[in-house]
Formats: sequence, C-alpha cells, structure tokens
Amino acid sequence: MERNEGRYLLSGASDASVAIYDVQRATDYEGGGLLAKHKSLVTIDKQHEHGHKYAISSAIWYPIDTGLFITGSYDHHINIWDTNTTQMVMNFKMPGKVYRTAMSSLATSHMLIASGTEDVQVRLCDIASGAFSHTLSGHRGKDLNRKTSLDYEKNRWPALFLSGPRIILLRRSAAFDCLGAYLLCSLLRVMGAWFSKWLIMDHLTLNVQRMFLNGVMTVEWSTSSEWVLVTGGCDGAIRFWDIRRAGCFRVLNQSHSQLGRRPPLLQRAATNKDRATAHYGAVIGLKVTGDGMYLLSAGSDSRLRLWDIESSCNTLVNFETVRLQTGKAIQLATTQDSALVFVPCMTSVKVFDVWSGTTVLTFRGHYEHVNCCWYSLQDQELYTGGNDRQILVWSPSKWNADELDEWSKKGKASALDEDNWSD
Repeated sequence: MERNEGRYLLSGASDASVAIYDVQRATDYEGGGLLAKHKSLVTIDKQHEHGHKYAISSAIWYPIDTGLFITGSYDHHINIWDTNTTQMVMNFKMPGKVYRTAMSSLATSHMLIASGTEDVQVRLCDIASGAFSHTLSGHRGKDLNRKTSLDYEKNRWPALFLSGPRIILLRRSAAFDCLGAYLLCSLLRVMGAWFSKWLIMDHLTLNVQRMFLNGVMTVEWSTSSEWVLVTGGCDGAIRFWDIRRAGCFRVLNQSHSQLGRRPPLLQRAATNKDRATAHYGAVIGLKVTGDGMYLLSAGSDSRLRLWDIESSCNTLVNFETVRLQTGKAIQLATTQDSALVFVPCMTSVKVFDVWSGTTVLTFRGHYEHVNCCWYSLQDQELYTGGNDRQILVWSPSKWNADELDEWSKKGKASALDEDNWSD
C-alpha cells in the first residue's frame, strides 16, 4: 500500500502478473452490500512486452509518490515501472531469484533499492544512475558467481549412525549435494516410521532446508536512519549495515540476551562473533518497529523473536507456538504503535502482543498458505494475500447507534474514544 493516500494497493502473483487496486472504490458488492469486491485498475502480465516470466516475489511502491513502482521476480530481474504508462523504465539483472526488495521511506540523499536474492551478497540498485551502487558481503552460503560441479568426495557425505532408538546425524563441513540429500531424506522417512516415538525430525529438516535455500531472503530499512539496512539470510544470521561503510557493524546472536550470554560449547565459538546466528533456520521475515528501537524476526525454525536494536539483545519474549512457511519469505506487519504484530501462519494470520508474546487474535479466511500482511494506518485495516489468489481486507467492527446507546448506558462509551495516553 502506498503511504501518501493509503488508497492504491500493489500486488504481485505467482503467475508473473502485477496488479493495482483502488481500495477506496469498490467495483461490486455481495452479501447485501456487506462484502465489497475490487477489480484491478491496472494489470501487467506475461503478455506484456517487458513483463516478468516467473513468479513475482516482491512488489513495492516508490516511497515519494505513486508514479513509480518496483517488482522483483524469480526470473532474476528487478523492474522499475512507470505507473501512468505501465511501461518498464529501468531493469536490473540479478545473479539469482529475487526474494525481496526494499526502499527507505526516510531517504533524502539516495534512491537505492536493497535486494535480497539467491546470492549471499546484498546488492543496492541505484535508480538515479541505473546501475548497482555497491554490494554488501557478509552472509554465508553458496556463491552464485562461482562455477560449481557435483562431486561425491567422502567428506561431503554425512555420517549416519544408529544408537538404540535414536538416529544421530554427523554433518561434515561441506553441504549435502542434492542426490545425497534426497537419498538421506528417503531413508529418514522410512526409519522415522519405525522410530516415530523417538525420532525428532525438526533439526534434520532444518539442515536439509539449508541445503536447498541459499542467499538473503529478507531486507528491511531502518525506520530511524536512511543509511541503516537490516538483512536476514538463509545462514540464520541477521546483519546490520551502514551503507556508507564497508562491512556490517552488528550481527545478532540468539544466545545474547538481557539476562546475559550463555557460555559457548566450544572455545572457538566465543571468538568468532561474525558467525553468530539469530535463528536455527533461514531468516524469512523482518520488521522494524515504528520508533526504530526494536526488530521483529521470523525464521524457518518457526520462531518469532523480538530484538533490542540498541543493545543487540534477544529480549526473550516467548511468542506462543506458531507454524511458519519454510521455503520462502513472509511479510510481517505491525500496528501504528507497534503493540501488535501480524504474522502469516500457514492458512491463517495470527496477531501477537509484541511485548508479551500472547496470541490476541487469529484471522481465518484463506484456503491456502498466507504469504504477506500489510496494515493500513489510514483505515486501520489489515490486508492479507495468499496462495489461493485472494487478497482479503480485515476491518474493525462497525458500531451502530443501538450498540453505542447500550454501551453508553453501561458507562463504557468513553472507552471507545480513549487512546494510549488516556487516564
């Protein structure tokens, strides 16, 4: 949703199409006028001369106005579009699938698009020059710029041992190759049926996911500085960058909390802070609070974490059990005061209290996995998009006159007008 009027909604789909909707003007009504339907004002699909060829993974407005919008796709391209003419005005060729793009809403000194792709390097695309400004190197994984070949050396295969009812997997220093992982998963699936009472698959699943997932899945600009960028990689790391300097200046560590840091199991782990991880799996979602003081992160380990940015501490807020998608990035959303966070959890959207981690609400309406959320500050509405090709709008309940009269008789009418500063 563009931030100026809060009126035009931009969406991208897996069929490589992008559409723009006017959320303030419905095209049809159903259910006695209770359900509003919206048809797209503009649609760009594969048939367009410069349309994307594969799924669109990211679609964002130019922060200043609605004259431009940016799309990123699995076809390895980031396209800049003129909204009025629906023509592509600029294109950036990336080294792999594009997972996420982001522009700073505070920027007055640059026009940079941060991109998270299959490559471990974060590339900054400069709209002003039409070229890459520079790259940010720090995340670990496969380098897509290097030619790789399958090899079956002994040290690339994991050692598998049976110890009573437990399966112990000792992974070597290098990653599994595809054939080895496929055979291993098949073996574990069969053996898991035999030892279902004892076998815990979560850790093994995360190891296999790390083999298939690579690169930087999510990028987020700071809400307090136009120069600070936050990135989350498939290596489980969350890194902070000052784009004016070389190298990242902060790496979050899940074992570093306000209660103190747990002693590392290995001495070498204590000295290598650069390899710290924020999640046991890939980082698939990031959201900086409105005041820029806290960061919410989601991982493929199905964990949500709240971080104090100033101290780099894990606040240890215990978010109630969630089940997150593990194969692609998700988009989180927060309310204006950052008191609530909206999280896509498979086919539903869960609403958590940011400070306590308790579940406040659960929205159910999609028939397939939910991928993204956006909270409109102007209308106090939540927009969600899912694999069922539906964009749903969740609005607060409307109070009619009779309900207001009933509440006023109970002495509760004043509560409707209260805010966080009311006594």
